[in-house]
Amino acid sequence: MCRYAMTKYKSHYACFNCRKTFKRRLLSDINGGYNKNEKESPAKCPECNSLMANMGLDFESPKKTDIARWKHLATLYKVGITFHSCGCSGPGYIPNDSNALLTYFEKIKSHYLEHQYFWSQRKNDPKTQSEIAKDQHKNATFLSSIPQKMKTGSKKTPEYDALSAQKYWNNKVKQIEEKIETVKAHITHKKG
Repeated sequence: MCRYAMTKYKSHYACFNCRKTFKRRLLSDINGGYNKNEKESPAKCPECNSLMANMGLDFESPKKTDIARWKHLATLYKVGITFHSCGCSGPGYIPNDSNALLTYFEKIKSHYLEHQYFWSQRKNDPKTQSEIAKDQHKNATFLSSIPQKMKTGSKKTPEYDALSAQKYWNNKVKQIEEKIETVKAHITHKKG
């Protein structure tokens, strides 16, 4: 069972300027109940009044004096990695330093490029049941990794929009390249 399912926990908010974390009161604590139409306002640091990053329930802050760790956490946040989870298994793999993060993103990029290449080479969908079965067995990883809207036809005669799938993976490659550049800039800034 999810440890966060039965009890409401407060998220950890981090201020990278002050190198401090705070837990924010929940709206249900303030209002005495939950109203789904009510939106939370952005969290501001009580010390410097700048916007804080919602790092999730599984976040553990480093010591204030561990400046390198705080800079790494700021980089993680910039590239969209936080410590959110449902509580079952934690937030997943989070690299401990910028070099490990760069390696992790390069591996993801390589995976995305494989998918991009597959869809750029796909000319026609198979027609016969035998060809369809072979295609689904051989290319299951590629065929199941695109959004549902790019798949049409029936289960017996599926059709795939290869051009849209290629554009989808092109976009994924661009996004991961932006993250890689952010991490590289952090590494360069750290050395300089």
